[in-house]
Amino acid sequence: MPHPTPPNAHQITEATSTLDQLKHYLRSEPPTADTLPLLAPLLDENTGVPILLGDILRAAARIVSRQTAVPWTDETRDIVSTLREAAQEITGRHILHWEIQRLSRLTFQSADLADHRSTASS
Repeated sequence: MPHPTPPNAHQITEATSTLDQLKHYLRSEPPTADTLPLLAPLLDENTGVPILLGDILRAAARIVSRQTAVPWTDETRDIVSTLREAAQEITGRHILHWEIQRLSRLTFQSADLADHRSTASS
């Protein structure tokens, strides 16, 4: 199996900069309809940030556990344990994709209700 090409530091910085840009945009309180298309891929149940970050942290724990001198120190055990626990917690947040779907339904229902009201009052 060929070795995957690692991203370079610039690519990682670009990714985190994009997330930072999204954070600032959302703090400006844009309309929900504009927000949902941005959140959907971010929280996708298979490829979203919680799944990816959890996988990254598990891989980092595996690297540390396999490449650190044996016997492990207490500090090494703590690091591996913390990485694994964080991965579990973050991956557990993959269910947020359901919240985006629920919010999407609510947003469209609200829009339909508003359209219906404006049509009825005309």
